Amino acid sequence: MKSVKPKKALGQHFLTDLNIASRIAATVQDYTLPILEIGPGMGVLTQFLLQQGSDVTVVEIDKESVKYLTEHFPQLQGRILEFDFLKLPLDRLFPGKFCVIGNYPYNISSQIFFKVLDYKEQIPCCSGMLQKEVAERIASKPGNKAYGILSVLLQAWYDIEYLFTVDERVFNPPPKVKSAVIRMTRNSVTQLGCDEQLFKTVVKTGFNQRRKTLRNSLKPLLPENAKEKISDSIFDQRPEQLSVPQFIELTNRIASLRNM
Repeated sequence: MKSVKPKKALGQHFLTDLNIASRIAATVQDYTLPILEIGPGMGVLTQFLLQQGSDVTVVEIDKESVKYLTEHFPQLQGRILEFDFLKLPLDRLFPGKFCVIGNYPYNISSQIFFKVLDYKEQIPCCSGMLQKEVAERIASKPGNKAYGILSVLLQAWYDIEYLFTVDERVFNPPPKVKSAVIRMTRNSVTQLGCDEQLFKTVVKTGFNQRRKTLRNSLKPLLPENAKEKISDSIFDQRPEQLSVPQFIELTNRIASLRNM
């Protein structure tokens, strides 16, 4: 089997530049941990991970790519999973910690990072390539128009590095947008200092109406008798103005108002 035809429905854009692939592989911080590669395609990144002596498992939903990988990477026997990553029970696959890497399918990149967040205690490092726009959202800081739900939820638990931008011409087929490589490293936070589920709800509700002040966008989360009593200045700000610690403070304030 010579090559795999990229499938638009799967968001496939195969990286053709070996230098870029090598640089992505080098973003892994701990080669002693097992590595899960998402969407390996024809293995352009996989080959560099294997060269490092890493314990590599790949998950690929495309049957044609799975056939190609099986033929060209016999050393991956038993570790090529033909599966939808978003439905994969990662805690069954890896009993301990592991790293995640990939040239991520553009059509599900945000969903991939939300899933990584669900397994944050097992994933100390996650890196790879995705659309430049999504990478900028993940790495963005307060006050930036790209700052949003992904930024806050991921930065609560990970240190984010925007590493480099990748031109669209190094892919087959070339995507209509530029790409970027990022690295997320688990920070030292073990407890947020607030109700984690409420924190997620506050962040998502606030950014779903990002042009409104929090006083207005968060009304559905507040008890009726508290809405007119809020004097905290934090409620007069818009969501993109708040840092992660401020969102934690806001979450605790809402929790106390609910318990009045």
